[in-house]
Amino acid sequence: MSLVEVAISRMRQAGAAKKEVDAGARTPAAAEPPAAPATEAAPSIKRLSIEIGMLRAKGYLPEESADRQFADHYRQIKRPLIEKALSGQFEGPSDSRLIMVTSALPGDGKTFTSINLALSIARERDVTALLVDADTPKPHVSQIFDLQGRPGLMDALVDEARNIESLVVPTNIRGLSLLPAGTPVEGTAELINSDRMRQLIMNLISNNPRRIVILDSPPLLITSESRALAKIAGQILLVVRAGHTPRHAVRDAITLFGEQQAGGIVLNQGHAGFTENYYGYGAYGTESDDSAPKH
Repeated sequence: MSLVEVAISRMRQAGAAKKEVDAGARTPAAAEPPAAPATEAAPSIKRLSIEIGMLRAKGYLPEESADRQFADHYRQIKRPLIEKALSGQFEGPSDSRLIMVTSALPGDGKTFTSINLALSIARERDVTALLVDADTPKPHVSQIFDLQGRPGLMDALVDEARNIESLVVPTNIRGLSLLPAGTPVEGTAELINSDRMRQLIMNLISNNPRRIVILDSPPLLITSESRALAKIAGQILLVVRAGHTPRHAVRDAITLFGEQQAGGIVLNQGHAGFTENYYGYGAYGTESDDSAPKH
């Protein structure tokens, strides 16, 4: 039995919530998501224009001809996460509407997965997606969307007078907003592990009860920041790169979060079929160092 199969078996035995994907859902990938509620972002923040062509050029979206298949893959990934998020049964250490996307080591494709998961969730009719750049050591989400230098998560952590909702950046993609990493500071691990961090996250969730918050996290085995985030995440999605991530690294990463938090495993650059918590999305794109995608 392979390591990924062992991990999946372990999650199943732990009773992680899983549902069959509706086989009839075949909405085209290009379908425009619905408008976000008025509470989704502060009106004083200028709307960010996201160019789909830019994301394709940088390797964060597939070629246009593969859009439909790619969208179907992410429907498989998001469906159980959304169902648990909206169940109202918060069995983990935090609200299940808080989803942490992480990996064991750098280069497994977790930022690629975070972005595409957020885009896919934003297409839903009943929820919106807030993508938070919580990878403060290497804020790739902020770099990809040209949000460097904008105040964000770290600024709200340092300055308790800051209203974190005022730092949320709306986008031209309806249902999607972003929160940059913000200004780099010393002692980020302690800040993320603080009561202030828990308060900020709960504020983001309570400000919009239909909002799902996605944290792009550092790799679990590399930084203490990611382990602090794992303490507050309601669901954790672990990204594994096929033929690249060492088996012992996957095993060690799984031990760092609770059984109720298990949101599934995404097998990046995989070619296997889909079964419950086992996903692959082909070789459409990945990240060699979470900043340099390749095909």
